[in-house]
Amino acid sequence: MAATSKDPHNNREIASVVLLGARIAWREARGKPTKRLENRVDRIREQAQKREGTK
Repeated sequence: MAATSKDPHNNREIASVVLLGARIAWREARGKPTKRLENRVDRIREQAQKREGTK
């Protein structure tokens, strides 16, 4: 179930994306690669949009 009517993500997905964003920022600050984490965020977003039937 979506957290809001305007957002396809549920609370768990929102928390995951925020946590991954913090990890991405931390790794970028240290010059480490972030592609794997960015791909996870993209996958979470795609699954939420597919589940809720939004673009």
